[in-house]
Amino acid sequence: MSGKRGQNEGSIYKRGDGRWTACINLGWQNGRLKRKYFYGDTHAEVQKALTKALRDQEQGLPVAVERQTVAQFLDRWLNDYAKPRIRPKTYRSYDKTTRLYLKPKLGRFVLEKLAPQHVQEMMTNLTEEVSAHTAKYARTVLRVALGQALKWGLVARNVATLVDPPRQTRKRIDPWTPEEARQFLEIIRGDRLEALFSVALAMGLRRGESLGLRWSDVDFDNRALRVESQLQRIDNEWKLVETKSESSRRALPLPARIITALRAHRVRQLEEKMLAGEGWTETLPELVFTTSVGTPIEERNLIRKFHGLRNKAGLRHQRFHDLRHCAASLLLMQGVPAKVVQEILGHSSITLTMNTYSHVMPVMKRDAADLMDAILASRN
Repeated sequence: MSGKRGQNEGSIYKRGDGRWTACINLGWQNGRLKRKYFYGDTHAEVQKALTKALRDQEQGLPVAVERQTVAQFLDRWLNDYAKPRIRPKTYRSYDKTTRLYLKPKLGRFVLEKLAPQHVQEMMTNLTEEVSAHTAKYARTVLRVALGQALKWGLVARNVATLVDPPRQTRKRIDPWTPEEARQFLEIIRGDRLEALFSVALAMGLRRGESLGLRWSDVDFDNRALRVESQLQRIDNEWKLVETKSESSRRALPLPARIITALRAHRVRQLEEKMLAGEGWTETLPELVFTTSVGTPIEERNLIRKFHGLRNKAGLRHQRFHDLRHCAASLLLMQGVPAKVVQEILGHSSITLTMNTYSHVMPVMKRDAADLMDAILASRN
């Protein structure tokens, strides 16, 4: 099936692969006839693009004929659209992925001719050369970029959505047991960062969230903690940025043990400030956790400190981030509803919570069976 318009009006026709193409003649330039093509999955889709081009032509507006490459588009997307709108840390991640993987693998292709098989080949190569995680993230960044290209009318479809991400084996989470958690809390007793590690373990805060806490976020009277920002180093400068999502901004009730630890930490910090005198440097005001001279704590120093204390306690290897996993697992094992755990952790959905901590489910199921036995047991 095919349909034709006059040469000067443009034409629409169906290709052999079932997709539709529209073509508009732009006139002769330097002895060559210039044409602009539009592609789509339906007749209506390309008709809309063609109608707009013809209207622009009638009004004397230019019809873009540039055949930009994927590399050219990605550079413009990053600089003109992404950089002003997304978080700095996310931008740096997008920029790095674009520079290291997307442009080397796909940059030479004409944007509007980028096909699903090109994306599939990129992911296959990245999975073999780097990792499945890297391949999956590269697809994610490309999908976001092409989504904007689709809105701008630069492509007819987002080909990244037509390719399935590579399969990843979920890393099994094996957090500390309650006994190990208590052992860690015992070994950090009296340490100048006892409160920081206690907050991370008991409240499940992310590392940046813990380091970004301000005293204004701590409500001692109502035993509550607000999580609204996180500490990041951006362009070699410390900054407090908003948490990753709306669900990450949350208010949490504080256990009595954490209240005690934070009060003791506040007293210690004031003593350090007096001792430091003019040497006290508040790069960011009112941070709860700082160095002994008031500056933000470097993440690498925090991690080094954590592993030193863990080794001192004789505990098996865990990352600092695993304190968050430990908090969630302990809460679920104690029967705290998954919805409540989701809100404490700041997860975007309960599905994410349950998928991440599926290792706790067998224990919860056994407890449920024991409870059912207790309910149904006959009374003698």
